Amino acid sequence: MKNNFADLVETFAILRGPNGCPWDKKQTHESLIKNLREESEELVAAIEKKDAANMKEELGDVLLQVLFHAQLAKEEGLFTIDDVIQALYDKLHYRHPHVFGDVKAKSPEEALAVWKEMKKKSREK
Repeated sequence: MKNNFADLVETFAILRGPNGCPWDKKQTHESLIKNLREESEELVAAIEKKDAANMKEELGDVLLQVLFHAQLAKEEGLFTIDDVIQALYDKLHYRHPHVFGDVKAKSPEEALAVWKEMKKKSREK
């Protein structure tokens, strides 16, 4: 049986729950910074080596960090993983008006210029 994204989210709730893992339950956003950096660097190394199997593993490790931080934020009443996903969805659509809107971009350079302009506008809000 293949597990889905919701199963992963639930796994983190269990790991942090009353009968969960003592190490996982002790972690904070701050205590996980080192792990996030290490996993990101390991992913970069796998990409540079063009090692697909290792890339798959390291992408999972980076996703683990995202899910862990989202679980902590949920427990703190800050936001949920669904909020993270919605914010990313909104950002991708907003910064790609040349795909999802009426703006035209005929080259990668034009698309990047549109992205940068939309990013600048979103920060000015």
